[in-house]
Amino acid sequence: MNKLIVIEKPHKWQLDIPNVDLVSAQDYLSDAAGQMGKNTKVINLCKSYQYQSVGYYVSLLAEARGHKVLPEVSTIQDFRFPSMIKDDAQDFDAVIQKCLGSSSETKLEFKIYFGYTEELANSSLGMLLFNLFQSPILKASFIKRDKWTLESLKPLNIYDLSNDERIKLQSFLGLFMSNKKVVRKNHQRRKFDLAILVNPDDPNPPSNPKALQKFVKAAEEVGFNTEIITKNDYGKITQFDALFIRETTNVNNHTFRLAKKAQSEGLVVIDDPQSIMRCTNKVYLNELMRSYGINTPKAAIVSKENPFAAVERIGFPFILKEPDGAFSKGVKKVQSEEELNELLKGFFKGSELLIAQEFMPTPFDWRVGVFNGQALYVCKYFMARNHWQIIDWKKSGKAQEGKSETYAIADVPKALISTALKATKLIGNGLYGVDIKEVNKKFYVIEVNDNPNLDAGIEDKILKNRLYETIMETMMDRVKIKQ
Repeated sequence: MNKLIVIEKPHKWQLDIPNVDLVSAQDYLSDAAGQMGKNTKVINLCKSYQYQSVGYYVSLLAEARGHKVLPEVSTIQDFRFPSMIKDDAQDFDAVIQKCLGSSSETKLEFKIYFGYTEELANSSLGMLLFNLFQSPILKASFIKRDKWTLESLKPLNIYDLSNDERIKLQSFLGLFMSNKKVVRKNHQRRKFDLAILVNPDDPNPPSNPKALQKFVKAAEEVGFNTEIITKNDYGKITQFDALFIRETTNVNNHTFRLAKKAQSEGLVVIDDPQSIMRCTNKVYLNELMRSYGINTPKAAIVSKENPFAAVERIGFPFILKEPDGAFSKGVKKVQSEEELNELLKGFFKGSELLIAQEFMPTPFDWRVGVFNGQALYVCKYFMARNHWQIIDWKKSGKAQEGKSETYAIADVPKALISTALKATKLIGNGLYGVDIKEVNKKFYVIEVNDNPNLDAGIEDKILKNRLYETIMETMMDRVKIKQ
């Protein structure tokens, strides 16, 4: 197995671990590192794991490449929600009291290095917290009132440590790289209630009101008590057995937080947090598809260090995309160096990496809806009038959409379906919409969407009510498996 430590400036740190290579973050983010085999372990010691920072992208692309990375992106997101971490710690109250009960202090803080602690008395607690929230360096703070409770758990980086602590880090890292044990939590619930999450103010929701009514009816027919909820119902999520998200998802908003909370409570979740994380970032998707040999348009990762990567690799014109844009937003066609320079000023404000794709003009995009590993529906989405995208966002904020056509699975090319299934298999077994371009009878995956449109009168045109019933039946089956 290849073993890598990835950090921004390797020459600054004396991290000499046997059989482990020290690699710069920039080198790891390059195409060359993507050629490493799947049998690669990556320790991400970058300065920041904040959303769309260099450290975030190291973990994100590691997962796309099939590398085993620490921390995982889902763990990075966990730390954005301290209340969830505290709730999870309450499940292990007995361990906390046993480890800290004899202390006469009212507040205790200690660092955890890959599960190891300096004080032997804290070792079992340190390993427990690391197994739950696997990040290289953690700082745990506990306070005692009636009993000991976790006040905070924060990830640190090597820059936060003193020289002595860095020496300890190297020692514990060496132990960790030679032997790692992981414990995962498991929760169970026993009711049969479904929550459908919507945003009443969304101007372009993934399901129109009639489709939502059909989902509710199908859910009730299979045995769910069903309730439409909004983000304000976060505190009620534990009352349900399943969560079906029907509003636009994003890693950086409440939809991901709700999905994480629901999953941690043992609910069946569509879209699950992993699917949201993987599908909403186009940099990740491009790397994932490329790593597994799926046809995609020619692409390049654009960074501040190499802003003209797309020009060098693709040439004009090309499509420049913000990593987490949705519904054709954050997607621009670039036809000159002047346009590129102007767009980069705004695009780099939100992310340190962007994705550029070859411009492939077609009159329509295929959309294959996939659920539970099976093709569910197929549509053609035609480009908006006098525009190169399906949706043309006007300056007023209004959207002009192209027409659509829906097809039976048996009436479309088999290669189209197999391409979609191969792409979604890399994401999970949830509900996906695969956008595919057809050029010279070849199929190229543009994106995999975790929250595809399911509108009454469009995507259900062939299956009718059976589309909604299929989704609800599968969700019920998954709930029963958890009982």
